[in-house]
Amino acid sequence: MAGTEIAGTGIAGTGMAGTGMAGTGITATGITATGIAGTGITIDGMRENIARNIRTGDYLYDLPDEKIARYPLQERDQSKLLIFRDGFIEDDIFKNIGRHLGKGTTLVFNNTRVIRARLLFRKETGASIEIFCLEPFDPSDYQLSLTSANSCSWICLVGNSKKWKQGSVTMNLLYKGEIVKVSAERLNDVNDGNTIRFSWEHKTLTMAEILEGGGHIPVPPYLGRDDEAIDTIRYQTVYSETDGSVAAPTAGLHFTESLIDDLMASGIKRDYITLHVGAGTFVPVKTETIGGHEMHTEHFSVTRTTIQNLLSGRVIAVGTTTVRTLESIYWLGVMLLESDNLPDQLPSVSQWIPYQEHKREYSVQEAIGALESYMELKRYESAHTSTSVIIVPGYRFRIVKGVITNYHMPGSTLLLLVSALVGDSWRSVYDHALDNNYRFLSYGDSSLLLP
Repeated sequence: MAGTEIAGTGIAGTGMAGTGMAGTGITATGITATGIAGTGITIDGMRENIARNIRTGDYLYDLPDEKIARYPLQERDQSKLLIFRDGFIEDDIFKNIGRHLGKGTTLVFNNTRVIRARLLFRKETGASIEIFCLEPFDPSDYQLSLTSANSCSWICLVGNSKKWKQGSVTMNLLYKGEIVKVSAERLNDVNDGNTIRFSWEHKTLTMAEILEGGGHIPVPPYLGRDDEAIDTIRYQTVYSETDGSVAAPTAGLHFTESLIDDLMASGIKRDYITLHVGAGTFVPVKTETIGGHEMHTEHFSVTRTTIQNLLSGRVIAVGTTTVRTLESIYWLGVMLLESDNLPDQLPSVSQWIPYQEHKREYSVQEAIGALESYMELKRYESAHTSTSVIIVPGYRFRIVKGVITNYHMPGSTLLLLVSALVGDSWRSVYDHALDNNYRFLSYGDSSLLLP
């Protein structure tokens, strides 16, 4: 079935030999438009099975250490830009990206702001303990937690944890001319992290101010260095607004305020979502197949206005975090359409929902309409929920028509997302970037992928 498609499903024949589906044990004999005759296996069931059995090793490439950008360029918009359009590759610089977008395009940005999430505490013995704040636990709402006074709890990663088995650790913070002692107490283990309770005695000091005054920028581990003064400015996008991320949405680091103004003046539209990027973005896929990888959960919010605007014009996502958010909006609508009773709160978008069986295929208009109706009923101005959706080859994009993104680690879920968009051409894109001295990863160069 190579070079064909199973009618009405969106499943292409890529990987299907004349006798069946390579590496799955499923033969082509008896495959119909709805499933495999006589087996009870539906096309939707096949889609999830295929997705789970994607081999991580098929998405590896050799990334020389010297190709990793350790620092940003002097000027944000002078980074290289690779344009992939209709199978062809072109080189430019990022400042000229407007030439490759066209009027009527809507750029959707992630306006999250990186918090200074790495805190250094000490035991009474003098041992140093690093606490990396991942996400708020009590209160779990980002805004409530960051504005908490006196105490709050976060899910954290603890460095040098073997030296901290009990008791509290402390950090002295200079705040408005006085020293405030901040204490941290280890409560319990949660998944791969720990619940840490922070407490301090000061009437006006907030958790946000503790992070800002005593924390360090959580630069990616593959930079091989500690954070420096330059990271305070350059590891944030110029449009960052809402505190919460522990990693930057790096596709947006190339934009300057003047470039955005020029794009808007040329007829390109813009909208914003907020997804707080978690440390899970750095977690490599360690399993042989994707089915064994547990996708990290990230919290996002989108206004009603932005949701309505998704129905007009061509949507280009700035970064993979924006892709996941926009596609999650579609699946939120599907969940509402298929729910017998409307939920009290918006559900979280699960990892495998795009590949599971549904009552039928819903249009983008139907899905967004259902979400809008729900928000109107609940009088929500913004949709707030979380997503752990994974986008891998075989996924059919509903909202996103292209993406601006950097170059990602071999075998990562981010590279799988790129492959889902451009197919096997990801290898041509990455080979071209490597051969033409593009810089890779967070502080690296950019690409505009328009399949």
